[in-house]
Amino acid sequence: MASLTLRIPVKTLDGKELLPAGTRITDSVLSRLAASGAGQRFPEMPLLEYGTLRRDLHTFTRQSAYRVIFNDSERLNAVLSVMERTLLPVPVLEALRYYRRNDSYTYRHILMVFSLSCLLARDLGHDRRDILKEAAAGPLHDIGKISVPLKVLRKTTPLTRSERTLLEHHPISGHVLLCYYLTDPKRFATKVARDHHERRDGSGYPRGIRLNDRLLEIVAVCDVYDALISPRPYRRVSFDNRTAIEEITRMAERVEIDWEIVTALVSHNRKHRPPRQECKVSLEKRGKPPEGNLYGIVLEDDPLPLPG
Repeated sequence: MASLTLRIPVKTLDGKELLPAGTRITDSVLSRLAASGAGQRFPEMPLLEYGTLRRDLHTFTRQSAYRVIFNDSERLNAVLSVMERTLLPVPVLEALRYYRRNDSYTYRHILMVFSLSCLLARDLGHDRRDILKEAAAGPLHDIGKISVPLKVLRKTTPLTRSERTLLEHHPISGHVLLCYYLTDPKRFATKVARDHHERRDGSGYPRGIRLNDRLLEIVAVCDVYDALISPRPYRRVSFDNRTAIEEITRMAERVEIDWEIVTALVSHNRKHRPPRQECKVSLEKRGKPPEGNLYGIVLEDDPLPLPG
């Protein structure tokens, strides 16, 4: 398993460099970073009281496949009640505002992964403490994308190999940022930021570990699902819901993700919402990815000058 080394510097939104490029991420480095953050005494506020987050969340839950998943007010209110208890450092909330202004795709994605993760955590029988832990991590999983140049995040043509490297650096950057802002390297949210692209079979990144954490896997599955059903810069048309579910089913067949989480997700997409224990997942594949989907296409190029 490769050690984590920063390919680019990690900076806060106001330009403060937390760690330079070339830093090897070790426990001692993260402990010093957390101590530095603790000295800042970042103010906190409730997530849903910040800016337009509550209104935006209501809007997003009425769009596309989420109309079906959240059409029951009891279900949505249960998720909102958990979110209302979520306190976050103001600089983290400012990162959400940054995405809202500069990258609406990432902003919407963060909020919907958050909402769906809380819902599935509840459905899968986790206790209230676990669900609150999930809620505190949910809106933070992609915070590391503030280290990725906007021209890469918003690019509508295939990424070059060096641009792809920059994009795939966001889990490490997010881990560093949250160690600083949350002042504790062992917080669940810092782990989610680092590991939400890891997979059960070790095929993910950035560490290539075998993921074995149910709560974290919930975020990983929701991350993939929302990315598929949402419009993205590199894909004008989103996957239809059936094809998205089939793609996630393929991942479960390859032992990349947990079948039980997939079944819980599928049950919420069924009209009559069978209990997940009774939900049958079809293995038939009839869907077709949208035309013009550029995801996964990487062009060779000369190395990009890394942001300084």
